[in-house]
Amino acid sequence: MKSKKSERMNDLVQAIGEHVEARKLLARQAEQQYAFEVEAILKAQSRDPQRIEHLLDGMLDFCFDPQMLFLYKKLCRYYFKIDPEATASYVHAYRDMWDEKVGDLNHAESNQPNGQ
Repeated sequence: MKSKKSERMNDLVQAIGEHVEARKLLARQAEQQYAFEVEAILKAQSRDPQRIEHLLDGMLDFCFDPQMLFLYKKLCRYYFKIDPEATASYVHAYRDMWDEKVGDLNHAESNQPNGQ
């Protein structure tokens, strides 16, 4: 009986590990796609709130990841110059969703990808 329970526990741990790895892979793919879009906005100096907010909305779901959080923060800093009130709502949305789990927006400072 004990070995069957231990076997089920091992299967569960393995399944959780597979889900964690899949989540990391998905975050990497999302980060690559969003990075391209964020850089395009910054380079073009776009002031289109719909485009910027659409990106922020999508990125928020991936802010558990330090690299995505870095991008989110970068876009928020840019958007703050355009619409401080809307940007504040995105900072609050991040905090409501992730603050207890990941830390505040300053957490990304120490986890900047590639020494940026």
